[in-house]
Amino acid sequence: MREAFFAVINPAAGGGRCRKLVKPALDCLAASGIQLEAVETTASGQAIELARQAYKQGYVRFLAVGGDGTSYEIVNGLFPEALNGEPPTLAFLPLGTGNSFLRDFSDRGVDFAMEALLGERSQPCDVLRLTHKDGAIHYINLLSVGFSADVAALRARRFSSWGEVGYQSAIFLTLARFRRRPFPLRVDGEGDIDHRRCLFLTFSNSKFTGGTMMIAPNAEVNDGLIEYVRWGPIGRVGLVRNLPTLYDGTHVNHPLAERRAAKHVDFFLEGPVDCMVDGEVLTLHCQTLDVLHSALNVVV
Repeated sequence: MREAFFAVINPAAGGGRCRKLVKPALDCLAASGIQLEAVETTASGQAIELARQAYKQGYVRFLAVGGDGTSYEIVNGLFPEALNGEPPTLAFLPLGTGNSFLRDFSDRGVDFAMEALLGERSQPCDVLRLTHKDGAIHYINLLSVGFSADVAALRARRFSSWGEVGYQSAIFLTLARFRRRPFPLRVDGEGDIDHRRCLFLTFSNSKFTGGTMMIAPNAEVNDGLIEYVRWGPIGRVGLVRNLPTLYDGTHVNHPLAERRAAKHVDFFLEGPVDCMVDGEVLTLHCQTLDVLHSALNVVV
């Protein structure tokens, strides 16, 4: 077992912000006695294989240097292999765009993450596992389908280099199309399959998405539960009027909203759908969702 942190750096995170800031941050950690073995990624998905190989080599402590996508890839490099041993540890240097997971613990970003590392603070964290037709993925923040995933997919495919303007453009076009459709599922094996139309569904482990949007205000990262939030077929005007409530979590009080804590979800989809998972856009034929309770330690 190796004591050093295996640091996976995504220099492109935050529109290149990570590349500019990473060296002084890592130098500060090293000067404070934190042992690091650092590698940089050069392509999307590479962190998965880097983390997987490092775990096989005996590393059990990992540092995600970038955004939510970097930690997502590390988690998927660790699992399911890490289920056979002691829970690995994941720390963060949030130099990306969203950094939503850490928002549950502080809004001070890098300063908070550095303090947690230097203070050796950690706590157990659940890992959510989505089984789909072609395999499985693991995440610690959120999975969503519907409107939010449509916006993310459109931004990734057409406006990825436009920054904030691209995000706003994707929202505008998704509002223009405005699809409200069913995503058939059953929660905890109870009742009939839910075929109701909705604007979006989210399945969260932590509260925030998009950096500051509190999509799952009741979520707890180590309660062994999936926080399931459903917003029914609200109209365009209603959505625009209620957008501010998505940032303070009061959207769950809307008459068309529902939330519940669940242990297991079965999907009955006819085919693949666009999903947003920890900031990444994937097209998946979802089958089941469950919780790996306290499978990871997070430095927070």
